[in-house]
Amino acid sequence: MWMGIILALVGLGVGVMIGFNIPVVLPQDYAKYMSVAALAALDSVFGGIRAAIEDKFDQSIFVTGFFSNALLAAGLTFIGDRLGIDLYLAAVVAFGVRLFQNLAIIRRHILKNKINK
Repeated sequence: MWMGIILALVGLGVGVMIGFNIPVVLPQDYAKYMSVAALAALDSVFGGIRAAIEDKFDQSIFVTGFFSNALLAAGLTFIGDRLGIDLYLAAVVAFGVRLFQNLAIIRRHILKNKINK
């Protein structure tokens, strides 16, 4: 379990380092899409870590959740752009709430295990 969590965190760190060091500049029009894509990815990673801690991790659920969350968020952003409504905020709020909930559960689990030892 912990090896998978460590690998997920290392992969996340390597991805962030690569992202900061690649000199790619995206047009401002894609900023909304990138923000919801990053939130969808982080939501999937934290959900996967939570599932691994609870011994419920399933790779197929993780992969399908990752892509379905990203596609739904991109679709909301696209439709919102076409309608002139900031629908991407719905994805930002939903992913933000889930990120904090997953982080709180992970934190409680780690603290609970540390106190019981």
